[in-house]
Amino acid sequence: MSMNHGETIYIGVGGHVVAIDTTTGEELWRTKLKRSSYVTILVRPGAIYGAASGELFCLDPATGTIRWQNRLPGLGTGIIAFGDNGPSVMASAIANDAANAAAAAAAAS
Repeated sequence: MSMNHGETIYIGVGGHVVAIDTTTGEELWRTKLKRSSYVTILVRPGAIYGAASGELFCLDPATGTIRWQNRLPGLGTGIIAFGDNGPSVMASAIANDAANAAAAAAAAS
């Protein structure tokens, strides 16, 4: 991995949080949270918060190491929406679900 990094962006995809260098496109680290297709994230100074299957995780932004996790007992396993990016994440998840359902219906016909 490169030692000269630009800015880092963090994405949630396929049950993982992934750190990407914006200058090179290089993957810096990848951390598996849970077996879930949807991962929502919230970036804060000194911490990345990721959520999957109703469980909340706190990650180290430099290494991706999970610092702690909270299963949020009694709340189910739905999508966790963070206040800063919740509506866009939810809209994307709903649109993705609708597209998958339409594709499955078309394939079954």
